[in-house]
Amino acid sequence: MLKSLFHWKVLVNILVAAAVFIGLVWLTFRWLEVHTNHGKEIPVPNVVNKSVHDAIKILDDTGLEYEVDSFKYDPKYRPFQVLQIYPSPGSRVKGGRTVLLKVNPRTWAQVSVPDILDRYKGLAFRQLEQVGLKVGDTIYEPSIQRDAVLRMIYNGATLKPGALLPRFTTIDLVIGAGPRRNISVPNLVGLTVQEAKLIIAQNLFEIGLVEHEDGGSDASDIVYYQDPASMDVRDQGMQIDIWASKKTPAEMGAKIAQLNSIYRIKMDYSEPTYYDDAPVYSTPSAPSTGGTPEAPKQVVPREEAPRPNVNKQENPKLATEQKPKVTEQKSKPATTTAPKTEEKPKARKVIVE
Repeated sequence: MLKSLFHWKVLVNILVAAAVFIGLVWLTFRWLEVHTNHGKEIPVPNVVNKSVHDAIKILDDTGLEYEVDSFKYDPKYRPFQVLQIYPSPGSRVKGGRTVLLKVNPRTWAQVSVPDILDRYKGLAFRQLEQVGLKVGDTIYEPSIQRDAVLRMIYNGATLKPGALLPRFTTIDLVIGAGPRRNISVPNLVGLTVQEAKLIIAQNLFEIGLVEHEDGGSDASDIVYYQDPASMDVRDQGMQIDIWASKKTPAEMGAKIAQLNSIYRIKMDYSEPTYYDDAPVYSTPSAPSTGGTPEAPKQVVPREEAPRPNVNKQENPKLATEQKPKVTEQKSKPATTTAPKTEEKPKARKVIVE
């Protein structure tokens, strides 16, 4: 066994196989050096803060490939300005290596407008902020949807959900302010159904029952009855029912009278009269002091008797002794009412001879 292993033919085959293996390995590495440009490295040029067009031209002249990636928008830099580069400037790379350029875009990246219609305004504000949109003016208009978003406006045009806008764009919102109160109902009798529906919407009401006499749905039929009646006062969003026919309202008198008996019921708002057979007892009232006073009696002053002449020998004081009679009359009250000031009799002159 060992003798056959060390035979010269076997040794020759082993040496030939080893030589072939070594040759293949050498050729492989040599091919790799040629294919990968081993030992031939190129420094990455510094193209930061250059425009993307200038950076691409420099990389092409150097023999490097490039890939452009839009970086987040920064208003401090120019549009299409190179902000970063990978590998970093000065790094040595092989020829044909791809260099990544991060460029400042022209404006903010576009975002999709979320669907916030008919939603509460607080929730709508948060959804817009999450996607990077800003809320400008909030316009309130009468609507039964209080504090709900009715429309979105951008540059004066109505904005639909799903539209693409640049990030941080400002949009205006139309929000419901609640229903308007005490609106007069318009007169729809004599109009076509199409015209009546348009006027109902313009006056902030809703279209209710639309009944055609022939059971059809012709919008050219003439309205001959409506409920509520014209000039009635209703709140915004209330429904208005209409009845239409091919005939004129004058020809539908019987039908109008029938509808009036149903929808125009007259209510008696007079005060009801109550009948009670039970005796009515009245409590005696205390005499009031503020009643009508009795007519005051006229007080006729009594005439004094003529006084006799007094002689010189008489004391002149006698004329004054009769004055208490006048004072006695003053102390007597005339009536129970406010005392009336009596005229004081004038003192007569007494001549003493």
